[in-house]
Amino acid sequence: MRVEADRVCVEYNGTVALYDASLSLPAGSICGLVGMNGAGKSTLFKALTGFVRPVRGRIRINGLTVREAQRHQSVAYVPQNEGIDPQFPVSVWDVVMMGRYGAMNIFRIPRESDRRAVVHALERVDLLDLRERPIGALSGGQRKRAFLARAIAQRASVLLLDEPFSHLSPLYIEKIKNLIQELKKEKAIILTDHMYRHILDSSDELYLLKNGST
Repeated sequence: MRVEADRVCVEYNGTVALYDASLSLPAGSICGLVGMNGAGKSTLFKALTGFVRPVRGRIRINGLTVREAQRHQSVAYVPQNEGIDPQFPVSVWDVVMMGRYGAMNIFRIPRESDRRAVVHALERVDLLDLRERPIGALSGGQRKRAFLARAIAQRASVLLLDEPFSHLSPLYIEKIKNLIQELKKEKAIILTDHMYRHILDSSDELYLLKNGST
């Protein structure tokens, strides 16, 4: 398991959002991305997940192209803001089960193994008791943990966490830090946070994004 980006450049309508960004991260490691707002941290995540296509550079995930890695469900992404409509009638259980869609058939009928994966993920983020609650009824921190559970249920080998500690109480910040340390035994992890001390506490190595490049 390895994430490699070599001189990746991304543009939006002719405006450079990411320039010559490079990193190399093996399994069992946590990489912290630091940089000012607008430096390109979220853009790099989008390039690693295939949401945007670089105009130049090379990305390999476990030796595969981004498109191939998508087919293998190799990358799980927890964005900074999910933009959930509070009126949308979907439960915490349903949201976390979405992490299993890539492993299901076209009818998306959960198997027992899918249900076990969801229970396990909810237990790891301490939300099993709230599994029937509508996702819109959760607090910001609870929603953050629910979407982290969805990523855990996916069982990807690479985990991208965009500000995973935002909207969390100090107690749950420590719990999520401990969980990330557990998860790195199974995955390569890249994370960002606006509080640098959380990144320093949690990361094995740091990459600085400055003006859209590392």
